[in-house]
Amino acid sequence: MPGQVPLFRFKPSSQQLLPKSFVLQLLITFAPLFMNTSTQTIMTNLQMVDLKSQYAHIKEEINQAIQEVIDTTAFINGPQVKNFTTALEKYLDVKHVIPCANGTDALQIAMMALDLQPGDEIITPSYTYFATVEVVGLLKLKPVFCEVDKDTFTIKVEEIEKLITPKTRAIVPVHLFGQSADMEPILAIAKKHNLYVIEDNAQAIGGHYTFSDGRKVANGCMGTIGTTSFFPSKNLGCYGDGGAIFTNDDELGIKLKMVANHGQKEKYIHEIIGCNSRLDTMQAAILNVKLQHLDQYCDARRKVAEYYDQAFAGNDRIKIPFRASYSHHVYHQYTMQVNGVSRDELMAKLKEAGIPSMIYYPIPAHKQKMFADIDLGETNLDLTNWLVENVISIPIHTEMTTEQMEYISTQFLTIINALARF
Repeated sequence: MPGQVPLFRFKPSSQQLLPKSFVLQLLITFAPLFMNTSTQTIMTNLQMVDLKSQYAHIKEEINQAIQEVIDTTAFINGPQVKNFTTALEKYLDVKHVIPCANGTDALQIAMMALDLQPGDEIITPSYTYFATVEVVGLLKLKPVFCEVDKDTFTIKVEEIEKLITPKTRAIVPVHLFGQSADMEPILAIAKKHNLYVIEDNAQAIGGHYTFSDGRKVANGCMGTIGTTSFFPSKNLGCYGDGGAIFTNDDELGIKLKMVANHGQKEKYIHEIIGCNSRLDTMQAAILNVKLQHLDQYCDARRKVAEYYDQAFAGNDRIKIPFRASYSHHVYHQYTMQVNGVSRDELMAKLKEAGIPSMIYYPIPAHKQKMFADIDLGETNLDLTNWLVENVISIPIHTEMTTEQMEYISTQFLTIINALARF
């Protein structure tokens, strides 16, 4: 029509091909024109974790719990701290829960309580959040990096014994992304070689491990000591920082409490070197409310994961998260492996479609500058190196709607298939 400007002036011949970047840009740019208002609303509200919506469902409980703390002004070591630790002990079926300031402190306190000495070797995966190994370095211990399993991303049991030396004192398995490490053989190796087992359970509280005899034991409660984080985005998260340590050893329980409290059992009587690491009363009150909803939260995450699993099944560019038979996976993250496409380009196109994504973790511990002087010897970490280049995580949380899951999975498939065609 007169006065109208054509949308496209370029008309390729049968021998001409539109550039890959141009076609993908068209898909992203003009997709909103065909979306209804509801779809566009979904796009603007997508987050890796939606704490605001979660809070809305428990607002009255949370507000009341916070107000009670303010009314009593018992901001440090108030009764809510004891109430929470008692409730968590019951939930986990563990004898001792020692609250502390954060998950990193929990790991540090655990290692301090075991009297580990500078130069002692700690076997741990390199593919983990850095705090796991940061504490090892802080205490002047030596991290010995172990490869991970290709399916679960947790420490590879078959490689552990090869790394044990006379200096080895502990194994630190990480229950990663919500899935348990394979604890039964790890505990057997530790017993055989008289080693401690410190479980890093920052990402899998609410999950459990099933032993070959049918016993189900909560993650973090199988080894010598377990640790966790209550960072806000965790499956059980507070509204600030928080952490905890677990043990079934009575003597160790006493020592862990001492280390977390300036090395004292009795006020002003300091028997050992400790630190100052407390869970404040406000966070304990919040956690006590959220603990009552933890199973519901984990179930909600599992349902999102099931939806994604079905949506992505059969696509040879995507390897969905593996579910080990021994692990009750609670999906702190939904982390896939992608191949045959540029991950950076995939993430950029997802962002244009309003879909956040993350890489957990872009640089493994053994490649961090902090550990540049560590000799890996003949240790093979090829899979770890490959994973950091090929994993991608997409939104998964307790408040996701079917419409959000459908939009994310449909857009993800559209983009990855388009990238794979060029």
